Amino acid sequence: MTFLWINLALVFMFSFFARYFSSTVVTNFFTVTIKPNKLLVFGTLISLVLISGLRNNIGDTYFYMYAYKFYDFTWEIVKSQKDIGFGILQMLLQKISEDPQVLVFTTALITNVLIVFVLYRYSRMFELSMYVYITGGLFLVTMNGIRQTLAAAIIFTATKFLMEGDWKRYFLVIIFASFFHQSALILIPIYFVVRSEAWSKATIALVALAVIIVLGFNQFSALLFSAIQDTQYSEYQNFNEGGANILRVAVNAGPLLVAFLGRDKLRRIFPNSDTIVNMALIGCVFMLISTQNWIFARFSIYFSLYQLIVISWIVKLFREKDEKFIYYAILLFYFIYYYYENVISLAILYKSDYLIWK
Repeated sequence: MTFLWINLALVFMFSFFARYFSSTVVTNFFTVTIKPNKLLVFGTLISLVLISGLRNNIGDTYFYMYAYKFYDFTWEIVKSQKDIGFGILQMLLQKISEDPQVLVFTTALITNVLIVFVLYRYSRMFELSMYVYITGGLFLVTMNGIRQTLAAAIIFTATKFLMEGDWKRYFLVIIFASFFHQSALILIPIYFVVRSEAWSKATIALVALAVIIVLGFNQFSALLFSAIQDTQYSEYQNFNEGGANILRVAVNAGPLLVAFLGRDKLRRIFPNSDTIVNMALIGCVFMLISTQNWIFARFSIYFSLYQLIVISWIVKLFREKDEKFIYYAILLFYFIYYYYENVISLAILYKSDYLIWK
C-alpha cells in the first residue's frame, strides 16, 4: 500500500494547487467555470499513470499480462476473441514490444488521461473529484477490470454529447467502446432514461424497481440469466462471490442525497446537471442490486465516473459559512472508507518490478 498512499498524497496535492492556480470564467450570475492549471493537472496525471501503469498485480492484471506474453496476437487470434478492439490493441502493442508491461502501461495511460480530461472540464472542485476517484475505490477498479474501465473511460469522454442530447455522436462513441467490452452497449437504452429531469417520477420508479429486484432477487436473476444464456456473458450465472458490502451503497448514495436536497441550486449553478445526476443515480441502483450478487457492480463502472462530477459540486450547495466544514468532512469520511476498504477489508498489496520500496 505504500505507493498507493504516496499516490493519494501526490494526486491531492497537485490537483488542489491546480484549482488554486486556476482561471475562473463567470458566464452569468450563477454559472462559474473553473479551469484548473494545466501544468499541475499534468502532474496529477503522471502520478496516476505511473502507479497504475507500472504495477504487476491487483485484480486480473496477472491474467492480462500472462495472455499478452503467451499468445501471438495475429488476426486469427484477434477475430476469435469476443472483444475485437482490445485484441487489435494487443496486436499493435506486440509489434512494439512483447513485454506485457507495455499493455498495462498503455491501458493505464489511455484510461486515466480520458477520465482526468473530463473531470478537468466539468468538475467544480477538481481536487475533490481526484481525491474521491482514489479513495472511493474507482482508481483501484481501473487496475482490476482493464477492458471494461477502458470502455467506460472512452464513453466518459462523450459526456458533452450526452448533456447536449447529441445522440448520434454519443451512440457512435458507445459502439466504438463496445469493441473493447460489449457490455458498453447497455448505455444505448440508458441514454433515453437519463435525458429526463433528475428526481422526477421516472427517477422514483427506477429506485423502486431496484428495491423490488433486491427483494425478489432470485426470481430476477433466473429471468436475467435465462435471457443471456446464449451470449458471451452466460458464464456469469455461475459467478458466486457473494454480494457487495452495503457500505459501498452508502458511499454511493451519500452525495446523491445531498444533490437531491440541493437540486434547485445545483440546476442554477450547474446547468444540464440533471443528466450527470441521473447517471450517478443509475450507478447507485446497480450498486444496490449488487448487494445480492457482486457481478452487477461491474455495470456500475460505467456510471460511477459521473459520481466524481457530482461530488465536486455538492460543497457549493451549502451555505458559504458551512462549505469549509463540508469540504473537510468529505476528505475525512472518504479517507476512513479508503483505509477500511483497502487495508482492513481487501488487504491490498501493490507490486511492481519498477517501483520498489526498500
